[in-house]
Amino acid sequence: MKSNKLIKTMIMILVIIALIGTVALIAVMKLTGQKETGAPSADEIVASSIDIPDVTTNLADGSYVKISFKIQMDSKDGKDEAEKRDFQIKNIIIEELSEMKAENFKGKKGMVALEERLKQQINQIMQEGKVVQVYITSFILQ
Repeated sequence: MKSNKLIKTMIMILVIIALIGTVALIAVMKLTGQKETGAPSADEIVASSIDIPDVTTNLADGSYVKISFKIQMDSKDGKDEAEKRDFQIKNIIIEELSEMKAENFKGKKGMVALEERLKQQINQIMQEGKVVQVYITSFILQ
């Protein structure tokens, strides 16, 4: 009898501790303001993006390209900094394009590779924010 009572008491204490721990965890998560992360809305993307209008430059093989971009930043501060650094961003774009050949633009892989290289290069100069995504918004190759 006595050991039966002891086991019941220990189980009750463990259940109470588990409940208190669960309540504490939920309270901490609510108070720290952790939000569910999801894909940003179209309005959020536009609000944190800058446009790089038509850039026309020669490629390494003598062809030329006319291309424009939308660059999505991670925050409003990042967007503001990117707008101030637009001349540096254009310089990075021109340097990257000048090393490419027309064949580098064949298919989706070439475009995605360019977007990724630009993202990495631009992130190196950014201090207030980071590039989330680079989008090619127009493209003409001749």
